[in-house]
Amino acid sequence: MGDAASSKPLRYVDIGINLSDPVFRGEYHGKQVHDDDMDDIIERARNMGCLKFMVTGSDLEESHRAVQIASKYPGFCYGTVGVHPCQAKLFDSHPGGPSKLLDEIKTLALESKKAGHAVAFGEIGLDYDRLFLSPKDQQLKYFEAQLDVAVEIQLPLFLHSRAASEDFERLLAPRLEKLPRGGLVHSFTGTMEEMNRLVALGVDIGVNGCSLKTEENLEVVKAMPLDRIQIETDGPWCEIRPSHASSKYLEGAPALPKSVKKEKWQKGCMVKGRNEPAAIAHVAHVIAKVKGISVEEVCEA
Repeated sequence: MGDAASSKPLRYVDIGINLSDPVFRGEYHGKQVHDDDMDDIIERARNMGCLKFMVTGSDLEESHRAVQIASKYPGFCYGTVGVHPCQAKLFDSHPGGPSKLLDEIKTLALESKKAGHAVAFGEIGLDYDRLFLSPKDQQLKYFEAQLDVAVEIQLPLFLHSRAASEDFERLLAPRLEKLPRGGLVHSFTGTMEEMNRLVALGVDIGVNGCSLKTEENLEVVKAMPLDRIQIETDGPWCEIRPSHASSKYLEGAPALPKSVKKEKWQKGCMVKGRNEPAAIAHVAHVIAKVKGISVEEVCEA
């Protein structure tokens, strides 16, 4: 360890964690497989030095849950409020119509912002890879509508962009100047050109295990300005796997708790295939190695 052990402990912030997913309460595909271990998950992350989490809202119900989690763990968890592009179809199917859902989202965002529980508006954006979930016209219409709500209530943006960079940037750019705190595109897996355009727009970029999968991904991360990177796990997904290009950079990274199959769960263990915020240390470690800098520098930034 050398000098790292004697310096101050590393501190991380996980800017994208789906803690409202039932798997974090031991429920998989509607079946309770093991005890609810949410408190342990938070505890493990804190032991690893992860001091703040941003819990992602992806529709009205999930946003309510994110805010509930934020109020249960105040000072550690903060929520986002918004409707994910893959859920854009919910606007047209809402019992009171699209404007009613938009109003409900806005009210929740305003109240939670005031209470200090919601710190960003999202997850909103465009996803043209999964148009079977919500068609393009609905995605465009309700991304634009939600951007306007975010500007109105002055919350920074938590953004999703997949295979839609042109439309995404076209709708986003004119509104960014009205949002002094900007926003970030989370779970970035795009090209060098897309990364450079986002940096030029002035948004931050969220990097997780999915952003570090291939050699090309690693080149893009290497080129990202350090002060524009935010780190995330996006758990329960996006873990760093042995098959990923990033895994060769894990030598010397802090050890994670033992992981077991969900059926063999025991208290204190991670679950195989369920990514959790303690793994943020590995994301930071890989970014540092790829950029040839210390993990301290990554954490500071």
